Amino acid sequence: MLELGVKTLIAYLLGTLLGSLILGRLRGVDIRRMGSGNAGATNALRTQGRAFGALVLLIDVVKGAVAVRWLPAAALPGIGLDAEVSRQWLMLACGFAVIVGHVYPVWFGFRGGKGVATVVGVVGALQPSLLLPLFSCWFAVVLLTGYVGLASMLAGVGLVIAVYVKGGAENTPLLVFCSAITAFVIYTHRGNIARMLAGTESRARRLWLFRPRAA
Repeated sequence: MLELGVKTLIAYLLGTLLGSLILGRLRGVDIRRMGSGNAGATNALRTQGRAFGALVLLIDVVKGAVAVRWLPAAALPGIGLDAEVSRQWLMLACGFAVIVGHVYPVWFGFRGGKGVATVVGVVGALQPSLLLPLFSCWFAVVLLTGYVGLASMLAGVGLVIAVYVKGGAENTPLLVFCSAITAFVIYTHRGNIARMLAGTESRARRLWLFRPRAA
């Protein structure tokens, strides 16, 4: 159990390395004081430009993949590999921990992003074939509504459905994991939900198909 605890902690700490805040400090800005106030790739793109946003996205995706693909299999000094620890459950524990670290980073006052980019990295590392339904659902919702937050939440729902259709009933750990991260992503978007209900949520107008025409 020592391996499980140590690697889950390392995965959390890896998640706390937010691309937007690290790069922002190098640039002398804190994007949590700009735009939507979120420390994720979307706000980084909107406030700092495409190159900055793309690099933030890359960092946040890669750390999710590393936490799942490399960390569980690594024989750490003094820890080794515990034969009693399920590799699958360890991968899922590390995957969830890195997402939590991104949302609640200890180094940045527990104010991070919403975890979507890191979820993409984790899911891609766990089962790459799941990225197709994940992205398809995301793009469809953005094109139809313009709401990036809504797209992120419904993409999670689509992910759970895809896992179940692909035989998730026989792969309980993955189904439970995807359901948990979807619930967590919905929770992190509770502010977006409130703004959508109030009619004040911003839309991605360049992608939204049914945006109002200019007068």
